[in-house]
Amino acid sequence: MLIADAGHRCLASRPTPGQRTAHQPGSPLGQEPHRVSTTQPAGREDAGEAAAQAGAAESGVDVVTLGESMVTFLPSRPGRLADVPSFDRAIGGAESNVACVLAAAGHAARWVSRVGADGFGDHLVEAIAAYGVDTSRVRRDPLRPTGVYFRTAGERGGAGHEVAYYRAGSAASAMAADTVDTAALTAGRILHLTGITAALSASCRALLGELTAPRPGRPLISFDVNHRPGLWRGTGEARVLRELAGGADLVFVGEDEAEEVWGVRGGPGAVRAALPEPPVLVVKQGARGATVFARPPGQEPPYEKADTVLFVPAPGVEVVATTGAGDAFAAGFLSASLRGLGLRERLRHGQLCAAAALTVPGDLAPPPARGHADRLAALDEAEWGRLRLGPGWTRTAAGKEEATP
Repeated sequence: MLIADAGHRCLASRPTPGQRTAHQPGSPLGQEPHRVSTTQPAGREDAGEAAAQAGAAESGVDVVTLGESMVTFLPSRPGRLADVPSFDRAIGGAESNVACVLAAAGHAARWVSRVGADGFGDHLVEAIAAYGVDTSRVRRDPLRPTGVYFRTAGERGGAGHEVAYYRAGSAASAMAADTVDTAALTAGRILHLTGITAALSASCRALLGELTAPRPGRPLISFDVNHRPGLWRGTGEARVLRELAGGADLVFVGEDEAEEVWGVRGGPGAVRAALPEPPVLVVKQGARGATVFARPPGQEPPYEKADTVLFVPAPGVEVVATTGAGDAFAAGFLSASLRGLGLRERLRHGQLCAAAALTVPGDLAPPPARGHADRLAALDEAEWGRLRLGPGWTRTAAGKEEATP
C-alpha cells in the first residue's frame, strides 16, 4: 500500500504478483510508518484509497500517462527550417517521454492516447512500446492523422528557434471521455497529465477536468504545467492551468512558467503562495536547481506552516539540447517517489534524468542505470556541487563526464 515518511507525501508499495518493480534492498518498500491516501486530501477517506489500491493491484501498473505523441523530425544540421536539407525521424511527446523513461527505469508504465491509422501512428506505437511501455490502450483513428512536427537545432525560446507543428485536427486532439479508455487511465498508482493536452482541444480540456476532479478511488494525480503558448491561442490558459494544477496531488512547474502564465514573481515561495492546494509542489529553477514543497496529507487551510521546503542545486551539465528535459525530470522524480526515497533523493533523481536528456540532441534519452543514479544521488553536498555531466555520461560508471575532484 502507499506509504509516506514523516511530513512527505510519497509512494511505495509492495509489488503484486507478476508486477514489475524497482525495489532495491534497503528501500522503504514494506515499511509502513504512515498511511497516505492516493487521492486528494480534502474529503478523501480510506474507502477511496482502498479502491485505488485494488485497481492498481489488478492492473500491475505503476504510472499511466495520457497525451499526444508525435513523430519528430530533427534537423541534420543547424540553420533555419528553410535551409535544412534533411531531417532524422524520432518521437516526441511529453507524456510518452515520461512513460518511456519510467519503463526504462524498471517501472510498469502505460501510455494512453489516440493516433492515426497511418504509418506515423504505427511508428509511434512501436517505438514507445520498444521502451517497455504498455501501449495496448492506444486507439487508432481512421479519420484523423497522427501529428508530426519539425524543429531547428536551437534551444526552445531562443533566438532563431523554429518549431513547425502539424497537429491541428490530429487523432489525439479528439481525445475525450468517450474516445479513450478511461478505465485504463485510472488503473495505475499514479496518473500523469500535462497542460499540453489541455491545449489541444475543448474535448481534451474537459477530459482533464474530469480526471482531476475530486472523487473517491482516483489514483494520485501528477500534473506538469508544461505551458506551450503557441498551442493555446488565447483560450484562457491561465484559468485552465490553474484549475488543473489546483486539483492535482503533485505539480511540476517552472519558475519561468509561473511568471509567464500567472504573472507570479518572487521565487518559489511566491509560486507556492499562488498554488497552495497540491500536497507536493515542485518548482523547477532551470540550471540553478529545484525547490520542493511537501506537506502531510489531510491538512486543512491555511497550509503555509505545514510545508517541508527543500532546495537542491542542479549538477553542472554540458547542454546539447533542452527539449525533453522537463519530462525526464518528472519521470526521475516519480521513479524515486515510487521507490519511497526522500525528498532530496527525488529531486536529485529528477535532475539526473534531466541531465541525461540535456546531453542528447533528441527529445528522449534513456535514464542512467539504477545503481549509477543511486550512487550519484547519494553524493554529499560538496561532491554533488562538483559534479559535471556531459554527453555520454550515462554510459560510464565514472570518468571525466562526471568528475567530482
